[in-house]
Amino acid sequence: MADSIRIDDGHDIELRCIGTPAGAAPTLVFLHEGLGCVAMWRDFPDRIAAALGWPAIVYSRFGYGRSTPWSTLPEPDFMHRAAQEELPRLLAALDIDRPVLVGHSDGGSIALIAAAGAVRARAVVAIAPHVFIEAVTIEAIARTRAAWHTDGMAERLARHHSDPAATFDGWTGAWMSLEMADWNIESFLPAIDCPVLAIQGDADQYGSLEQVHRVGRGTADGTVIELAGSRHSPHLDAPEATAAAIVEFLRARVDA
Repeated sequence: MADSIRIDDGHDIELRCIGTPAGAAPTLVFLHEGLGCVAMWRDFPDRIAAALGWPAIVYSRFGYGRSTPWSTLPEPDFMHRAAQEELPRLLAALDIDRPVLVGHSDGGSIALIAAAGAVRARAVVAIAPHVFIEAVTIEAIARTRAAWHTDGMAERLARHHSDPAATFDGWTGAWMSLEMADWNIESFLPAIDCPVLAIQGDADQYGSLEQVHRVGRGTADGTVIELAGSRHSPHLDAPEATAAAIVEFLRARVDA
């Protein structure tokens, strides 16, 4: 059952707690994809938390799920703001120090930006992150935008978001803006001083495998895993293999 916490005057964040953060024990923090929220992770965070015996926080960013909707639609720097402003305030409000960040898609990008300085992370797991713009990404988002009225997407998103039209328009609009053409976060990667696991399916419709390989080359302690046959959401397409890779990595690289 999701709850909420107020991190700014008049701004609430939807979150779900798995277990209770205790002392110096690692806390997993899950960051969702571009049209995601707490509920759309399904039970994947529970699997990882149970396997490791660590507590976890799953939250919906502003504009998503049952969090406070956007007052204005996001700009192309929305991932930087989420990483450098929103996430640190949430962690401070929850008194969580040195989390393990687990992000999917946009959430993976946010985790990487945050770990480069705004958040003292113990480790980062980036599932299908974006680190630079590719034509395949924009083309896939354009197809998603065209499907808004044709395949029930509006109805599906309405089950999870307070204002699904604003969430959809804000995300697709930011990604497809002209200002997004030069978006690139590779300059953040060398500043990440914790272990990084980058996972991507080799059938990802939103980006090539070069995305995770640049993470592997750009970070000081990066590990790359390709999952055969998985599309953009390997934690849903291949949950067992994805969970096993994450758990093995974190057990080996994070002191509990």
